[in-house]
Amino acid sequence: MLEIKYVESKNKDFWYSLDKHLPEQEYEKKVRDKQGYVLYEDGKEIGLLRYNLFWDNTPFCTMLFVDWAKQKNGFGRALMEYWENDMKEHGYGMVLISTQVDEDAQHFYRKLGYKDCGGFTVDIPGYEQPMEMFMVKSL
Repeated sequence: MLEIKYVESKNKDFWYSLDKHLPEQEYEKKVRDKQGYVLYEDGKEIGLLRYNLFWDNTPFCTMLFVDWAKQKNGFGRALMEYWENDMKEHGYGMVLISTQVDEDAQHFYRKLGYKDCGGFTVDIPGYEQPMEMFMVKSL
């Protein structure tokens, strides 16, 4: 059985087993503000999605990850659709995501109806990365 719930304090160990990017001081904010979800399959944690508000008014998915062994089974789609529906219920009219241009995730997001809407590159020593592309979807 598939279940999606808002992230809770008890999910911290699982969360950090998949998400190495979220600073620890931000975790409890995600819990408090309900800006993250945990995906369960038969009661076992297998995925997560976190977001914040871009421009303080537009939901922006900052991470989606499903355990490697569970990928390609529709779980990522389920998390995205759940988040999109939740954002629509909260009155938002569009959502944003981003991914690096060298990652396959862009193809996944396009299948879900996201459109390219810009990007940027970072070439500051120590922070270099491939171009970050932004994608948008109307709710």
